[in-house]
Amino acid sequence: MSGRRRARLLAFAKINLDLRVLYRRPDNYHELLTIFQTISLADRIDVSFTPSRKTTIRMSGNVAIADNLMVRAAESCLDAMRVTGEVDFTLDKRIPMGAGLGGGSSDAAAVLIALPVLVGKTLELPALVRLAGELGSDVPFFLLGGSAVAVGRGTELYPLPDVPPRAGVVIAPGVHVSTADAYHRLSAELTSESQQNKIVSFQSQAWRWGSGEGIPTSGENDFERVVFRQHPALKLIKRRLEKLGARPAMMSGSGSAVFGLFQGREQVHRALPLFRKAFRKETVFPITMVSRAKYHSEWCKRLRSHTRENLWLPQSRYAG
Repeated sequence: MSGRRRARLLAFAKINLDLRVLYRRPDNYHELLTIFQTISLADRIDVSFTPSRKTTIRMSGNVAIADNLMVRAAESCLDAMRVTGEVDFTLDKRIPMGAGLGGGSSDAAAVLIALPVLVGKTLELPALVRLAGELGSDVPFFLLGGSAVAVGRGTELYPLPDVPPRAGVVIAPGVHVSTADAYHRLSAELTSESQQNKIVSFQSQAWRWGSGEGIPTSGENDFERVVFRQHPALKLIKRRLEKLGARPAMMSGSGSAVFGLFQGREQVHRALPLFRKAFRKETVFPITMVSRAKYHSEWCKRLRSHTRENLWLPQSRYAG
């Protein structure tokens, strides 16, 4: 193999349509129950691979990120394939950082999906899931996309059926919420008595979705009660979204982004000027849900010139 191979990727954000924290595990992670959903807000990534006797990974883009997960993903992926080369990334960061939208995790998963295709090697899904789990709890989900139940520390995934996509908005207030601090505050309030109630309530949400009833109009995020006390402005954003007709309206992850979903795309577009007036100090992103079928289709399109056929995971046409 010789020459440089390039691709332009989209790394989609996620929201949590339900999120319950049960207890702190012996490994210091927390036991979670959550429903992940990919959305149209996405980072843009240009990536190239050139064979070389030594590995060099270069990052550029519109933000500087310390300990970038994309670099770590590239290193672990090349090691797993036993390949060396020059990898160049240009990141156009559009997903707000530290907002509970999974931008860094999605960027890392994009590397794990695309790099084997450009190199001309095959890493099967179990190997990629293992690498993803070592990088972060949210990363394995972005190897699949769409809607999924996640349990454990978030790496044990069970796909939910695609439902008609809903439109909505994400409100990013620019408030930094420390995930570690949010877990610490929440841990002090966790009780064994509440665990069973959370499990039963969460099961009903997942069952409603999986049985074809569609997206529940309300959900729970355990982080809201501790984060809203520390940042009451986030609670006001949620209340405003509910008054504007969002069902559900919730904080994503441990914050600070708050999202609302609406019945129709036209409703969102008509209301966008109102949203931007109501949330003058925040950034407003119109979004749509991205189904698993759409997620896979978009990836196949982005890597089409380097793949043999539309498979998931994409398979390199350069592989022997």
